[in-house]
Amino acid sequence: MEFKLKTPLSGGETRKLRVKDTVHLSGTIYTARDSAHKRMVEEGAPMDLEGAVIFHAGPIIQEEDGQYRMVAVGPTTSTRMNPYQAQVLDGGVKAVIGKGGMDRTTMEALKRNGAVFLSAVGGCAALYVQAVKRIEHVFWLDLGVPEAIWELEVENFGPLIVTMDSTGRDLYQEARQGGE
Repeated sequence: MEFKLKTPLSGGETRKLRVKDTVHLSGTIYTARDSAHKRMVEEGAPMDLEGAVIFHAGPIIQEEDGQYRMVAVGPTTSTRMNPYQAQVLDGGVKAVIGKGGMDRTTMEALKRNGAVFLSAVGGCAALYVQAVKRIEHVFWLDLGVPEAIWELEVENFGPLIVTMDSTGRDLYQEARQGGE
């Protein structure tokens, strides 16, 4: 099935999503890589995580006259966030966008929180940036541009594929085991 969702997401919405569904998002999403995840676990998040969507991405940003413009934003390998993702999900996050899937600890957190993992296609950074309408805020720029948390206003961001759902299905695991 295909879903067009507006953030923040509710558990009711994400619990309906199933592996292989296609999702497009509008509203606010946040980029965050491993340094930001680590700091969120250690210090707390600088934004409200309830219903949030976190995109594992290190965007390319241009700064002109104190204004930021996103040039490209594509997914980074999500396994780097495995040590922290479950705790971040427990903070209220309802969807994680990335590539390559995540570990069993993250799967248990997805199930526990009624959340999903959405896969973005690597190499499509120029496509995904077209859905970014503006940068609303940047947190923790001291981590560096790729590692900072960028708060993005997006419209019809996708396509994203549900590859890990709240029922415990994991398309990556199924593919490794020779499933359909």
